Amino acid sequence: MSIESPQDVYTHGHHESVLRSHRWRTAENSAAYLLPSLQPGQRLLDVGCGPGTITIDLASRVSPGDVVGIDRSAKVVEVAREAATEADAANVAFEVGDVYALPYPDASFDVVHAHQVLQHLVDPVAALREIRRVTRPGGIVAVRDADYAAMTWYPPSAGLDEWLTLYHEVTQANHAEADAGRRLLSWVRQAGFDPAGIAPSAGVWCYATPEDRTWWSSLWADRAVASNFAAQAIAHGLADEVALEHLSDAWREWGTAEDGWFSIVHGEVLARA
Repeated sequence: MSIESPQDVYTHGHHESVLRSHRWRTAENSAAYLLPSLQPGQRLLDVGCGPGTITIDLASRVSPGDVVGIDRSAKVVEVAREAATEADAANVAFEVGDVYALPYPDASFDVVHAHQVLQHLVDPVAALREIRRVTRPGGIVAVRDADYAAMTWYPPSAGLDEWLTLYHEVTQANHAEADAGRRLLSWVRQAGFDPAGIAPSAGVWCYATPEDRTWWSSLWADRAVASNFAAQAIAHGLADEVALEHLSDAWREWGTAEDGWFSIVHGEVLARA
């Protein structure tokens, strides 16, 4: 009997402005909480791998162990494969896959990693149960997600306040959870992991240098008008093109502030299967 997967909607999509953000991510800046647990020879699965920068970095940490990165977008999987070829990462493969129905036997991996994935899922607990299934007993599941309501910035910006409100409205319409970071511990416990083997933590991204402010503000200025987030805001009747242009302008204005500061808090959990 087949089981129909929930109808998830990826809020960001794979517009160039989104991939520009994803390609910045490395194991060091996005999975530091996991790195002490990695050892050469481990077999690792990266769920929701996107363009593959974290995956390829993790592959270098567990080499000669095999690494598999999966994403439901065939287009972005091709991008990841190209990146692996350029990096000469021979121990990593990228495949199209569904987190609710992973095409692997039980206990296939020593480590399963998912970065910024659960926040976009209709049923994150079901996904965690499936992730646990393919992790060997005693193996490690590592999940990390942002918490949008915990994002902070300076100087104050009414436009960014409006952006954050709209982002929550769009994700709610998609039946997803923008404030996933604070819920990871609860979701992992609901998925049946032994509480004694769960290690919760938090991590932060901070954009405060002139270069970081310019990069972060420009990519969100573009996302506000050109990504799936913009298309969904319009489709759900939550904003029109004029309102989205206003948000884009607010991001560009914030990016010019010499004392501008933006932080993103992430929930993190390591759990033993």
